[in-house]
Amino acid sequence: MLTAQHDRVAGRTVRYARLGRGPSIVLLHGYPDNLQVWSLVAPLLADRFDVIAIDWPGLGGSQAMAGGATPFHMADHAMALLDHWKIDRTALVGIDMGGQPALVAAARHPDRVSHVVVSGSLLQWDSPTSWEIALLRRFRFNAFALRGLPRPVFRRALATFLPAGHAIDPAVRDDFWQCFRQRAVRDFIVRMCAGYQGTLPSLPREYRRIRVPVLALWGEHDAHFPPVHAHLLKSQIEHATVHVVPDGTHWLPLQMPSAFASTVKAFVSA
Repeated sequence: MLTAQHDRVAGRTVRYARLGRGPSIVLLHGYPDNLQVWSLVAPLLADRFDVIAIDWPGLGGSQAMAGGATPFHMADHAMALLDHWKIDRTALVGIDMGGQPALVAAARHPDRVSHVVVSGSLLQWDSPTSWEIALLRRFRFNAFALRGLPRPVFRRALATFLPAGHAIDPAVRDDFWQCFRQRAVRDFIVRMCAGYQGTLPSLPREYRRIRVPVLALWGEHDAHFPPVHAHLLKSQIEHATVHVVPDGTHWLPLQMPSAFASTVKAFVSA
């Protein structure tokens, strides 16, 4: 478990963990997880980087900030945190719903973002996904499932984000659940899903603007977002790199933390 602390940013509480020294690297999570999805990776990066893992505003232990919940708004929230902590330039690592805001931030703030690593994200509007994701992209069912069936949604994530039989730290799992079970958190996820779905078709235009190094670090067997999302990103960003991890699944930072951390280190340090 990462030791979390709290700060006040724009009048709202933000939960985050910070460790290590060196160039900055900010870790962005998806759902139904929180900053603890980086609990095994962050310490492996801390010997070379100033590592900051955040709970997105509105998720985990952070209060929602004013404004919308599209990848564009989330990128703005990330920039606001950098401003608050007086971080001029950073690498961004985003998984799942943290990937799209990382890419948008790189497109719109190339002076603030040095590198982007994206993993297991819905990057392409019309590319294949699992049947669960296809169903959850329908707003009415999404809202119904997230608001009314939190425990089955959470259990399905645990069952499909990692290989069969791969258990995570019970304390991490409990932290995930204690945050996800909060109605305010799930309501914000519903807003995010609607905002992301509505803006997905416009994201490739942002990808093509990116001029900083980009790595798509993907699990070979990601059950929800297959590697085609990574390869299409490569076609949209000429200088992007794709690294597919054999036997990897969706939650690579929890499944293969050493491989994930070493690949990020090599990429950001190059």
